[in-house]
Amino acid sequence: MPKKTFKTLLFVCLLCLYFTGAAQVNWTNDGDSYFKLENNELRTYTLPDHEAKTVISKTQLTPEGHSEPLEVAHFSFSSDQQKILLFTNTQRVWRLNTKGDYWVFDFKTNTLKQLGKNLPSASLMFAKFSPDGNKIAYVSGNNLYSENYESGAIQALTTNGTVSLINGTFDWAYEEEFFCRDGFRWSPDSKSIAYWQIDAGDIKKFYMINNTEEIYSQLVPLEYPKVGETPSVCRVGVVALSDAKTKWMEVPGDPAQNYLVRMEYIPGTNELLLQQLNRKQNQSTLYIADASNGNTKSIHQESDEAWVDMFQVGNPYAIDYTNGFSFLDKNKNILWASEKDGWRHLYQVSLEGKPEMLITKGEFDVIDLKHINTKEGFVYYLASPDNATQKYLYRSRLNGKGKNELVSPESLKGTHDYSFSSNGTYAEHTFSNHHTPRAKEFIKVVNHKALTEKESILAKLGELEEKPTAEFFTITTADNIEMDGWMVKPTDFDPSKKYPIVFYVYTEPAGTTVNDAYNVGRNWFYKGNMADDGYIYISLDNRGTPAPKGREWRKSIYRKIGVVNIRDQAMAAREILKWDFVDSERVAVWGHSGGGSATLNLMFKHPDIYKTGISLAAVANQLTYDNIYQERYMGLPQENREDFIAGSPVTHAGKLEGNLLYIHGTGDDNVHYQNAELLINELIKHNKQFQFMPYPNRSHGFSEGEGTWEHLSTMYTNYLKLHCPPGGR
Repeated sequence: MPKKTFKTLLFVCLLCLYFTGAAQVNWTNDGDSYFKLENNELRTYTLPDHEAKTVISKTQLTPEGHSEPLEVAHFSFSSDQQKILLFTNTQRVWRLNTKGDYWVFDFKTNTLKQLGKNLPSASLMFAKFSPDGNKIAYVSGNNLYSENYESGAIQALTTNGTVSLINGTFDWAYEEEFFCRDGFRWSPDSKSIAYWQIDAGDIKKFYMINNTEEIYSQLVPLEYPKVGETPSVCRVGVVALSDAKTKWMEVPGDPAQNYLVRMEYIPGTNELLLQQLNRKQNQSTLYIADASNGNTKSIHQESDEAWVDMFQVGNPYAIDYTNGFSFLDKNKNILWASEKDGWRHLYQVSLEGKPEMLITKGEFDVIDLKHINTKEGFVYYLASPDNATQKYLYRSRLNGKGKNELVSPESLKGTHDYSFSSNGTYAEHTFSNHHTPRAKEFIKVVNHKALTEKESILAKLGELEEKPTAEFFTITTADNIEMDGWMVKPTDFDPSKKYPIVFYVYTEPAGTTVNDAYNVGRNWFYKGNMADDGYIYISLDNRGTPAPKGREWRKSIYRKIGVVNIRDQAMAAREILKWDFVDSERVAVWGHSGGGSATLNLMFKHPDIYKTGISLAAVANQLTYDNIYQERYMGLPQENREDFIAGSPVTHAGKLEGNLLYIHGTGDDNVHYQNAELLINELIKHNKQFQFMPYPNRSHGFSEGEGTWEHLSTMYTNYLKLHCPPGGR
């Protein structure tokens, strides 16, 4: 089913940098400085005084024969940081700009050189240096290449790549649901490359139609595995640079009924560590594969009655995101996250068959891994044992002894994030809450003190803080489910009056909406200020959302999307409608993607509560969405089709009583426009009147086309005001 709301609204503002998360800092190897692109120049800032130095000037970034410097979107270094890869002229692939041109700047020779000159322009993906710094590998046209830096000679390591046979990168479903994009790894000795190969040849094509570019319509094909359809075949091979021959790893199981979601070389060896998920994603197996002969052995297994959650480390929306393994104890162990005791905790898992070791302990969830300091014996991570809407930095000893320690200042209540230097001495710290804009400082980790008084968040907190507009609350439903929520009241709130209420929903396992971060109560689609106009604006997180409230909270939605989440939302709304200042006759709900689906289900199943709904890019029929997401949370339709039907809005469309505005892009490659027509047909069948707005060739985020955002927000606002008039009465 649909994706995270902040994922699909990426074009708006990346939702305040992943709810105020810090963008990854490009630290130097010694950890005492960091790199930064500014005004088409690359600079270093040395700590603690932030001493600036230009390391690549505009002149140096200007290719021979060009008058302007390169516009660099991203950069990465060779292991010795003597060469730098510059990513330019980027183009979008599915969701992110991961295709473009690459240049190498050599600090020793002061030269700038373009890679892949005989390959199509803007076709290179995921270029990276070999460990010895002499070669660069990249993907182009779904084939893997190696280029000799000195000679410029390009070697094709695969030649069979097509639209559906994909080497070194991934198909739509793997990228969308596992965040797999960069699909190859250099061997430690720089002599070979391990890579994923996806064979989507048997995946049926879904056709979108472009009616606006030409007089005759054009079909836009997409290999898209719908729920219940066999997944793409996936395997991992190791290609030797000496002869460009690939040795395939012999991973047990049918490759069309399992997923390979992680793969890394074990440092200093010729062995690969791979993670396999079965099709239902309720069993995870770790294998060690001998890269020379392809032999594999299982070293760790884990299962769950619902699904095994892949622990995402870092920001999966970064173009260079790689969800790899964290190796410990001279590469004999890895850091592993598991919910086996009911909470997401960190463990040390042995690669040699020794017993695993629990590191973090207690009734709380580890939210994100931030840093491992093996020298001091600590792991740093985000958690929030007492408030699921917030995030704080904690640390625990890698040996599992001692207590979990809070590192973030207790006085800064809200959402924290950190980017640690390579040596763990420094970190960039970001903070915000619902009434404090995102602020950042560089700190010394040992005492969490800002390096300078000028940048200290604590010192300038009084200047940063604003008058709160959102207030957080909890509400307990008739089912005894306690839910977190936030509320923005009208600016001139008068408790003796009754006000219209607008619920913002997402409700699914891919995202939360109740986060104590700046702008949390802002409605991006509404033109103007909802509070000034006299609306109560509310959002609630139900069971099944990925809040740090334990396994049972998150996985109670298994096989019940469209049922458990909808009941929780409706039961919470019933309690809220009992408040004296809420007008129960003016109740609206809206959402995008998964929130669009929830909006439809709430309107159809609970017409006595919700009078007006605005649904964007919704999955109307769960059987139309992709197999990786839908099967993870709902099972296989061949086994429990009734659950898919019960949770699908189209099943209940005949119960519509209120005012519905439904919006969908005809070029949506994520939630297909097919959903709109299925829903429309059902509403017509039952003579249900509604308003519908299709956006030609717009994708899931409605980001394309001149005037789209202005038109969409105007329509959204006008519809809400017409059918759910603002103001106290």
